[in-house]
Amino acid sequence: MKKKLACLLLAACMCLSLAACGGSGSAASATPAASDAAETPAAGGEITIGTISPNTGSLAAYGSAVTTAVDLAVEEINAAGGINGSQVKIVNADDQFDPTECLNAFNSLVSQGIGLIIGSVTSGCTSAITDAANEEQVCLLTPSATADSITTVDDYVFRACYADSFQGAIAAAYAKQSGYTEVGVVYCAADTYSKGLYDSFNTACEKYGVTVKAVESTASLDVQDYTNQFASMVKAGVEFVYAPYYYDVIGPYIVTQARAAGYKGIIMGADGYDSTPDYVVDGADLSVFNDVYWTNHYDPADTSDKVQSFVKAYEAKFGATPNAISALAYDAVYMYKQAIEKAASTDATAVRDALADTSAVYTGVTGTFSLDASGTPTKGASIISFTSEGTTVTTKLVDVVKELPQA
Repeated sequence: MKKKLACLLLAACMCLSLAACGGSGSAASATPAASDAAETPAAGGEITIGTISPNTGSLAAYGSAVTTAVDLAVEEINAAGGINGSQVKIVNADDQFDPTECLNAFNSLVSQGIGLIIGSVTSGCTSAITDAANEEQVCLLTPSATADSITTVDDYVFRACYADSFQGAIAAAYAKQSGYTEVGVVYCAADTYSKGLYDSFNTACEKYGVTVKAVESTASLDVQDYTNQFASMVKAGVEFVYAPYYYDVIGPYIVTQARAAGYKGIIMGADGYDSTPDYVVDGADLSVFNDVYWTNHYDPADTSDKVQSFVKAYEAKFGATPNAISALAYDAVYMYKQAIEKAASTDATAVRDALADTSAVYTGVTGTFSLDASGTPTKGASIISFTSEGTTVTTKLVDVVKELPQA
């Protein structure tokens, strides 16, 4: 049975379940197809965009980063007159950082007739809905899913972030340029994001003449003890370890346990390290976070007018400095705005065609860029380090990489 039919059947079952629990309306009238609702809105009407993010669960900080930034962008757009004279409305759905829940969230949005979606945040969850988006002809724009496999040529899936093949290669190039000819890797073999970054890092190491001398893995992202993995790095004698995980294990576990195991070299990761300072355990020796580096999509300390305008507006509204996930989600809203205006329609296929135009230029908080034929931006990345200043862990911009160096 085709996935499209399966998705529609699941949506119908969901509506029947709601009706049985006292929900208003009937199953027959509650599930318009996305294409039925995605018409050109009349001026003064309403444009609905859905979001999918981990609003609960271990990566809830990323969900909050998405929903707050999307709200800020929509507030700005609506205050300026909307898109083509229509106000924008957001419908949020929670994937709980779980692929199955992500598909449920997608089906729920589609059952409401929503054909334009921002989400999800992680590569593992986004991978669970890309086939459904193409089957349903629903436009999917992920702010931050970096796995290379997320986008392909001529489909309905796009992103606001660079891909892991670029991010992992930057880390390998940085190791080479820093004088490390032998490196180690600790990664999660079961996670699309972590495994994809390991693969791209490993491939780039071959290109740059760097030997991956030691590799250790974990079977899940829920592991809380990394002592043995880093003891193996010490035994191998490496002084640079690539460890692509998320902030919720980097802050409380990996860095402190690596140092306790006797590993004193560089630890490098990727954009998943963003928000790590908020997850450092109280009373921890903060000096262990020195010599920890990571690649990211933007630096909130960037002095450009675009970045500082966003940061100041976000801080004024939410009382916090926006992380890279927020910056990417904010850019994603404006990417949709530009595509809808170009298409003069909110029809998902028309918007998809506008996003697929590789000549379109987007000027966002995370850079000025165009999308390549697969729907991935061509843009640079920041290399950032953590640094301990007494009672806090802060960040410092190390370098901005606009393109990969030659081997």
